[in-house]
Formats: sequence, structure tokens, C-alpha cells
Amino acid sequence: MFNNAAIIGVGQSEYVRRPAPGQNAHTFIRDAAVAALKDAGLDAGEIQGMAVTSFSLAPDTAIDLAWRLGLSLRWLLQDTNGGSSAMNMLGHALRGVETGAASPILLVAGDATGLGGYAKIAANYNIATREHLAPLGHGGPNGVYALVTARQLKKYGLTKQHYGHMAIAQRAWAAMNPFAVYRTPLTMEEYLASPMVADPLTRYDCVPVVAGAQAIVIAHPDRCPKARAPVRVRAIRNSFNYDNQEGDGLETGIGSFAEELWQASGVHQSDIDVASIYDDYPAMVLAQLNDLGMISDHDLAAFARRDIGEQRKPINTWGGMMSAGQPGGPAGGLNGISEAVLQLQHRAGERQVKGARRAVTTGYGMTLYRYGGTAAAAILERME
Repeated sequence: MFNNAAIIGVGQSEYVRRPAPGQNAHTFIRDAAVAALKDAGLDAGEIQGMAVTSFSLAPDTAIDLAWRLGLSLRWLLQDTNGGSSAMNMLGHALRGVETGAASPILLVAGDATGLGGYAKIAANYNIATREHLAPLGHGGPNGVYALVTARQLKKYGLTKQHYGHMAIAQRAWAAMNPFAVYRTPLTMEEYLASPMVADPLTRYDCVPVVAGAQAIVIAHPDRCPKARAPVRVRAIRNSFNYDNQEGDGLETGIGSFAEELWQASGVHQSDIDVASIYDDYPAMVLAQLNDLGMISDHDLAAFARRDIGEQRKPINTWGGMMSAGQPGGPAGGLNGISEAVLQLQHRAGERQVKGARRAVTTGYGMTLYRYGGTAAAAILERME
């Protein structure tokens, strides 16, 4: 448990489907960073460390961004592990503050690729994608996760309606989030009638790419603005290349450390009030929840229909990336952390979960060849 490091501020830029002239990854990240500093009650000159992740910052790197933001630092990190990058940065930053290496530390994540830019990035994700998948027409992740989704449907006796419950529930949460790009209510009929993308994935199964950025600030809990509870991390764990791409993709790296995570946190699954689960595809949300031990008897169908469909479990309360939008894979992980912090600080407005004290957040991604190769999870708690 981290007792001398906590999340004390969060910030976000606007999310847009298409960047306007003059908008790019730098401007979105700048806006999110400024918002997070203001939220934490800090000046830029007080920041001693920064971590960044972005698919579209190139040719700039972390040091270039620090210069552009006017930050003189003693701790700097750039992460390139896609959907788990935010969680990776969180762990490193917590240790940086806890050990006295730097404090406060600013975490930023954002992208502004546009659809064409993202397609180019996806086709050149890594050597495996470029040399083996792209020539087969699987340059992006949709085709890969269509296969994983088909396996999950068969193994657990699911139907498309089960994924529809998730899409509809998250759209309902998004309707209460002013930053969400897609806020119009979604019906099961609309979900089932949506165009096919990669069988069995249809439009509302695939995370929409948007432009935007997130930021959070980590420091000693005493630096948290008055009248606001800092949020600490009781435990955090990561997994990289957990099965060497030799499994079926229905289990994530979270399964390799879940028991240890819960034991280290001293928290039980039933103690969780809010869950922020990395949601690039519905199948992967269910896979992560299952790996965390949050689905009774591995009954994914009942959980999707009852706990998600009837909103008995507050999952992805900002609308998730599937409705709020995904500003690149890296930033997608940080918005889940930000939402968990807002919920635990009781600042989530209309979508506030009453009395929320503990949350679980996850990251997943960096598709190597057949499915994601990185995964992470953390247990967050409101400090009274």
C-alpha cells in the first residue's frame, strides 16, 4: 500500500471526433495538463516529475514535451505499452513519490491521430503486425479481436445481446458525462442492426477513435486541496507477455496476478464500489472482470444481462471508451483512472455512485499477434 503517495488532481481536454485546424496531440495534452494542475492547486513550477504516453507525439518524446510545457524536472518517463501504459506510469509515479525521487509528478496521455493516422499506426503496430497481419488484411485490431470474441461467444454460451447490454449501459453512463463524444441513448434494436465491421463485431462493439487527452497529479496526500479526499492505491500489479501468445485470448494477464492483487490490497471483490475496465471491445471487458474474480461461477451471460444490463454494478461510469471515445490506446487507460478518482472524491456529478470508497481500474492492450500482451490492475481507495 502507498501511504505517502496519492492522486490529488485530475484533468481532461475536450474529446472530439476530428481535430480542428491547429489541434494536435501537443495541444490536447497541454489542455489536460493545465486542467490537472489547476485541479490540484499547483503551479507548473512545482512539478518535479512527468510521465507521458502517446501514439501521435512523434517525432517529439517526453523531454520535448517537458520543454514545450515549460517543465524543469528531476524524474521523467515515457511509456509505449498501449492500453496498459497509464497503469504502468501510475505504478512508477507512485514509487517515485513514495521514495522521494520526485513530487509532485504529472501523468499525461493523449492522441490526435484521426482515423487515417490511426489506421497507419495500427498497420505498423509492431513487426508481427506489419509483416504477418497487415498483409492478410488484419492491420488493425478489429480482425484479431473478432476471432477472440467468436471464441468467447462459443465457450461461454453468449449471444450478441449480451454484448449489447454493455454497449447500452455504457451509453447511458455517457449521457451523464459532458466530455463524452457519444451521448445519445442506444437501444438493443439499434445495437443489433448496426453495420458489420469484422464478424461478429459490429459498429458498437468497436471502440471509436477520438482526439483528446487526460492528466492526473500524484503527490503526498498532504498536498491534496482542502475539503477533498486524496485517493491512494492500495495495490497495483502488471503483467507483460504472460503466455507468450500461446493461449486463446480469453484470459488476460490479469489472471496471473489477480489473487496476489486482492491479497496485497486487503480488499475483497465485494468491497468494490466502482470499476473502470479497459473497454476496447466488450469481450475484453468480460474477460478482465472474469480474471479479477468479479463474475460469480464464471457465468458471463448472467453477469452481462443482470449486473451490467441492469446497472447493478457501476462499471465504466464515464461511458467507457466505447461511448466517451478512445483518444488513442494509451490515453484510454488514464481516463478510467481519472473517473475512478472523481467517483472516490465524490465529484462525478450526475453519475456519482453514492458513497463510493473503493474502485478497481485496469489496463489491457498492446496487441502482439493474436491478442493483448500487456495487462494491469489497481485497487484505489478514498482516504478519509
